[in-house]
Amino acid sequence: MIDPLLLAVIGVVTYCVASEGPWGAATTFLSIILAGLLAMNFFEPVAAMFPATLEWQTRADIIALLGLFALGVTGLRMVAEYLMPTQIEVNPLVYDGGRWGFGLLSGYATAAIVLTALHTAPLPREFLDFQAERNNFFGLTGIENAPDRQWLAFTQYVSENIFSTGNVFDRSEFSRYNGKPPEFWSTFPIRYADRRQRYSSGASVVSAAPGPPSNAPPRSAAPGGGGGGAPSSPF
Repeated sequence: MIDPLLLAVIGVVTYCVASEGPWGAATTFLSIILAGLLAMNFFEPVAAMFPATLEWQTRADIIALLGLFALGVTGLRMVAEYLMPTQIEVNPLVYDGGRWGFGLLSGYATAAIVLTALHTAPLPREFLDFQAERNNFFGLTGIENAPDRQWLAFTQYVSENIFSTGNVFDRSEFSRYNGKPPEFWSTFPIRYADRRQRYSSGASVVSAAPGPPSNAPPRSAAPGGGGGGAPSSPF
């Protein structure tokens, strides 16, 4: 069920963005990427400002994440339209290729961000065929190429290589046995899967179990498992 819904998101966003022409589609795509990165950076601190009740705290993460994303896209598009009120005329082939190309990229990026946000939803561990352990986009490729994993990896790459402040998004370092190099694990999906499982079972839930900051001393990893997570503001 989640797979066709994501396909519908891609189709609707692609059509809407492509109708703005190549320049509007390009600025919308850039707005989506920048707004998504800002939302990923600030949603946990913003969610912590919500009322400290069970009802609010279980919903705070997804409200903050999608709310910041929507506000970011809207604000950046308004700035772009103010700075560039008119569009430059281009060749018809460039016109159609640009608007549909950037429209498709915008649709895919939006679907990836929405799929990432669903990890934080106050729902059962598995819902609408959504599973943290599978590629939730028709299973066409391996789990590492799922839209949400690609977005999490991109966010981690940006925080580590472009806007690095010493903290890397969702990367926990674990030492290995026999002097082997340390491993770096991503824990975002499994932390929120655990929270959804506790939520659906009626256990006490406030937020996803936080992990150590990426610059914390490494911990020994138990064979076959691990924990940890991202700092609140990784950029």
